[in-house]
Formats: sequence, C-alpha cells, structure tokens
Amino acid sequence: MPTLQRFGATSIRMYADDHHPPHFHIVGADFQVLVRIVDLTIIAGAARKTQLAEALAWAENHREWLALKWVELNERE
Repeated sequence: MPTLQRFGATSIRMYADDHHPPHFHIVGADFQVLVRIVDLTIIAGAARKTQLAEALAWAENHREWLALKWVELNERE
C-alpha cells in the first residue's frame, strides 16, 4: 500500500486493486478510516476530528490527484 503523504504519525495511503468506491485510507497509530475521494466522506472507521483535520485538508486540495492515483492503482487492465 503506497503511502501518498505523511503528517507526523498520520499518513494517507491507497491500496492497489482495492474495492469500490474510489477511496483512500487515513492511518494513525490507533485508527484507520476510509475516505471516499469524490466528496471526502468517511465510509469506514472512526477517529477524532483533530486526528483527521490535517489529512482531510490536504486531501481537499489534492482531490484530483487522488482520483488519478486511484485510476493508476485500481483501474488497470
């Protein structure tokens, strides 16, 4: 699972050949959440807002790049 970005102990990761909908993982020492790329909705997992704030702000500014990375890792023939 490639790490796409790090924020201290928190990272944004994306699996290859993962399930739909297109999403990424925010992973910390004691949590993991799955976030849908299209609208940045948490679709699985839980964490405090303070644990997610920096990662979600980064994702908001890089949503198009995340969508392209999803296609690269998951929409191959």
